[in-house]
Amino acid sequence: MANITLKQLRYFEALARHGHFGRAAAASSISQPALSVQIKDLEEALGAKLFERSARKVHRTHVGDAFIARVPEILRAVEELEDIARASRDDVSGRLRIGLIPTLAPYLLPTLLDHMAEAHPGVELGLRETEGQRLLAELRAGRLDAALVSLPVADPHLTEAALFDEEILLVRPFADADAPVPDLRAVADMNLLLLEQGQEFRDEALALCGVKGAMPGERLDASAPSTLVHMVAAGMGVTLLPELAVAAETRGAQVDAVRFGPPRPTRQIGLVWRKESPLSDQLLRLSQTVQSALKEARDRREDRKVTP
Repeated sequence: MANITLKQLRYFEALARHGHFGRAAAASSISQPALSVQIKDLEEALGAKLFERSARKVHRTHVGDAFIARVPEILRAVEELEDIARASRDDVSGRLRIGLIPTLAPYLLPTLLDHMAEAHPGVELGLRETEGQRLLAELRAGRLDAALVSLPVADPHLTEAALFDEEILLVRPFADADAPVPDLRAVADMNLLLLEQGQEFRDEALALCGVKGAMPGERLDASAPSTLVHMVAAGMGVTLLPELAVAAETRGAQVDAVRFGPPRPTRQIGLVWRKESPLSDQLLRLSQTVQSALKEARDRREDRKVTP
């Protein structure tokens, strides 16, 4: 029987996912030569090649394809055995892998880490920041324990715990500070600056403005909220930002952040995890800690940057 280790299977899964030794090694927090040795040892133990190597990329063989169809399930089952043991304890402890969307992570993390250290000192957080759909895919695959995303996710295999509703604000040039606040639907007819294609808050902003599909014509987009704010300060248009991002992103910028009239636009933030996770009870308790951190982060925002 081939002597296959879980470590080798984890490295195989990383290389199959990234298709590149350097990126797989970085994702696995080991050196590239060490990863290569583990993959070679696995192939020798099996007596079969799992990958074809080229100068820039690796490709799975038919044996590798058969392996990738089963290995994630095996790794997830092993991790769930560990989770069952952790779930038997009363407290929330051990390593928890939490994902956060980019329009939330930078503004929540400092407060969240403080709350976690105080409420759950036995927890070691592993954090992952990327777009919501990618977080959900990693959550389903067992590479994350939970994720902080915009709701709803509408997945029957996931549990959602709504935490709070975050208001969406208009950011416009400071020269427009005395002008009436436009109707939200009218913002779409202005020079609305958005995050680039593929970022979920772009789609959320368009939906709030009643826009279905892509905005017409050539537009200037940005990869980060800070860039959008600089573009607004330069008089290039207006943008929308989540409430938690406003204080940090508009600090020192010649812009006016203003609330819309009622009904004020919001997005719902929640914690999501797999329904079958043995850690469900602990994650539900964890969601209460996250909710407290969200409330404090919102209460500590710099209201002087926001026009009521």
